[in-house]
Amino acid sequence: MELRDIEIFLTLAEELHFGRSAERLHVSPARVSQAIKKQERAIGAQLFERTSRQVRLTPVGEVLLQRLKPAYEGIQDALAEVINVARQSSGTLTLGVLGAQMHDMAPVLTRFRSRHPSVELRFREVFFSDPFGALRAGEVDAVTTWLPVREPDLTVGALLREEPLHLMMAAGHPLARQESVSMEVLGDHIVPRLNGPIPAYWEAAVLPARTPAGRPVRRGPAVSTFYEILALVAAGDAVCPVPDEGRRYNAQTDVVYLPLHDAPPVQWALIWRTDRATPLVHALAGAATD
Repeated sequence: MELRDIEIFLTLAEELHFGRSAERLHVSPARVSQAIKKQERAIGAQLFERTSRQVRLTPVGEVLLQRLKPAYEGIQDALAEVINVARQSSGTLTLGVLGAQMHDMAPVLTRFRSRHPSVELRFREVFFSDPFGALRAGEVDAVTTWLPVREPDLTVGALLREEPLHLMMAAGHPLARQESVSMEVLGDHIVPRLNGPIPAYWEAAVLPARTPAGRPVRRGPAVSTFYEILALVAAGDAVCPVPDEGRRYNAQTDVVYLPLHDAPPVQWALIWRTDRATPLVHALAGAATD
C-alpha cells in the first residue's frame, strides 16, 4: 500500500464522505474510490460499507484504522523532524570574538564545522569597550568573552578555558626585570581607563578598581581597543593587566608581560541572547560543551 493510498484511507475514515475526502486531498472523488477499491482487493475484504445515505467503516476497516493511523503519524513526525534538522544544519552563524579568541576556539570550531558542514561561519571582532552591544543589536549570534557575565538578557554557556593574568608594561619599566609581580603593585601605577558601556563587575575581572589590600587603582587615559592599550603601555604611560592571550599573540620588543602570581585565572565562555537562542547557537554551544 502506497503512502498516498494510506492517506486516502485515513482521510475517508475521518470524513466518512467521498466528496469531502476528495476536497481535502485535492483529488477527484473517483480517485478516492479507486484507491479504496484497490486496498480492498489487496486485503480481500471491504473496508467501508457504502450506501446512498452513508459511509461507515467495517470491522476490518476499524482494525486497519487502529493500526495504520499511529504508524502514518509516526512517518509524518519523522519527516518533519528530518526537515527541521536539515534546516537547522544550514545557514549562517556569526560569532563575535574578543581579542584572539578565534584562534583559541579552533578545536570547538573544527568540531562544529564537522557536524554542520553546510553552515557558513562568519567572524566579527568585538571590543572590550562594548562587549555586549553587537550581541544585543543582533549583529552577531554569539560572543566569546571573559567571565563573569551577569546580564539578565544573556545566557552563559560552558566554560571554554582558563588562562593566567599578566601585567603588561614597557620594556624599560622598573618592574620589567622581575619574574612575576603581585596584584598589589597596581596601587603604585596608572592603568588605562576603559572607554564604553562596560559593567563595573565585568571590567573588574581583569582591571580591578582596588588592590587586594584595598588601595585604589588609578586610571589614566581612556582606551577602546587593545592596540590603544599597547601604545599607551609601550610609551611608559601606564601598565595594564591582560589575559595571557595578550602575551601569546602580541609579543613586542618594547613591552614585557609579567605573571601576576596572586591573580585569579581569567575564564572565557560563550554567551548569547536568551531570546535569540537559535538551533545553530545551541549547536555551537554543544560543540563547546563536548
